[in-house]
Amino acid sequence: MTSLTPHSVRSAVLTVAEVIEETADARSIVFDVPGEGADKFTAYRPGQFLTVRIPSDRTGSVARCYSLSSSPFTDTRPKVTVKRTAEGYGSNWLCDNVSAGTELEVLPPSGVFTPGDLDAPLLLLAAGSGITPIMSILKAALEKGSAPIVLVYANRSESDVIFRAELRTLAAENPDRLAVIHWLESVQGLPSAPALRALVAPFSGHSAFMCGPAPFMDAVHTALADAGFPHDRVHAEVFTSLSGDPFDDPDLEAPSEEESADAATVSVELDGTVHELTWPRSKTLVDIMLAAGLDVPYSCREGECGSCACTVVDGTVQMDNVGALDQEDIDDGYILGCQARPTSDELTIEF
Repeated sequence: MTSLTPHSVRSAVLTVAEVIEETADARSIVFDVPGEGADKFTAYRPGQFLTVRIPSDRTGSVARCYSLSSSPFTDTRPKVTVKRTAEGYGSNWLCDNVSAGTELEVLPPSGVFTPGDLDAPLLLLAAGSGITPIMSILKAALEKGSAPIVLVYANRSESDVIFRAELRTLAAENPDRLAVIHWLESVQGLPSAPALRALVAPFSGHSAFMCGPAPFMDAVHTALADAGFPHDRVHAEVFTSLSGDPFDDPDLEAPSEEESADAATVSVELDGTVHELTWPRSKTLVDIMLAAGLDVPYSCREGECGSCACTVVDGTVQMDNVGALDQEDIDDGYILGCQARPTSDELTIEF
């Protein structure tokens, strides 16, 4: 019996099974999963994240997204890895207060930073705690795929390398498939775009996945573009602190007659099934899909996490916030379902 009460119909209370000290300022939190609804937390995709509700004396709670460092194919329990940041309330609270037996309220795994094909050659680039979702992808691809994998991992010094022993073991067990390249700022300086370009150029046929601090991500983006990586094979994971409360269930009131009178119609493909829906222009796509009882992927509903990213095949929308998308994503037809409202009368959308 848990002592916490979930604040959302989508959330669950998980008990911490173990806390692992990875480095002086990074901890992995391993969860037990409940018997009821366990599949929500074990059938995730590599590279996804959990949204955690963290108590706060000032606001009651804050919500933070933490990537799963576990693999759904090799780890029996889901695990997130958290690194302290100087001004990070959530990361410091978790590192200081969580131990085996602690209960935490979480939303199910979410996110689109995940390979569509684990058999494709992968170039994985991480800095600091950006290794967390990259580690999930790496272990999944080694278990289920067969193609070569290159990991470039940047840190300040050797003592800052998260999963150091595990990476050494994986490289030793998979010498024909996995190459791990460490970049230490204490030895090589900050990774620059020209230096990274020389490093990644031999792997331009790989699909690239990157995660890390903004300066690192900027350098990697430039390096990959200069090395000729096409945009559709470059994937980036970026987290921002959530200002709203994703544990607050949305208002699912039926649209008024006035709203319905000027509504668009949309054909939405989700998990291989096509749904025909009426889309009032004042509602977001996530709103109408939830009202229709569909299990639409979403987390923050602020446009920052990218969980609800989908593609407009036909029709047009406007978005209040495009935070998780860059201009190239938008040019490729991607939208955020939690921010999109229709501007055409008929639309076709694919998740």
